[in-house]
Amino acid sequence: MVEALQTAENDGGELVVGGGRREASGWPNAYYVEPALVRMPTQTAIVRRETFAPILYVMTYREFDQAIAMHNDVPQGLSSSVFTRDQREAERFISADGSDCGIVNVNIGTSGAEIGGAFGGEKSTGGGRESGSDAWRAYMRRATNTINYSDELPLAQGVEFG
Repeated sequence: MVEALQTAENDGGELVVGGGRREASGWPNAYYVEPALVRMPTQTAIVRRETFAPILYVMTYREFDQAIAMHNDVPQGLSSSVFTRDQREAERFISADGSDCGIVNVNIGTSGAEIGGAFGGEKSTGGGRESGSDAWRAYMRRATNTINYSDELPLAQGVEFG
């Protein structure tokens, strides 16, 4: 994560918040990290790399076509999400012309597999769809789509913070 953040800054990115590392009490070689938000000028190699760390790279766009192109121009394709109030953008994102991921969400996070849905990733993530009951569907372009029409952001499996 530290190397990814440094690379992002070298690529012209700006660390907006987070990214700090904290020692774990009683574990001298273990660390916790603060999630990081990084504003990027464009989609660089580090943005396209799957870092496996809590980093959110943020880039701007003028037309939704640009956002779709950036979104799909990565080697990964397990799960995706878009937050929008525009019905046309939501419908476009879940269509075959939108997200090229195996799990496609609207106004809800990328919590992973949804039981009973089309499970598996596209491109280089998720292990494909060769195993399990969806195997024959690997030859079709399917996606699990979730759309949240409320003003609230529900958490996965009904988790609530009091």
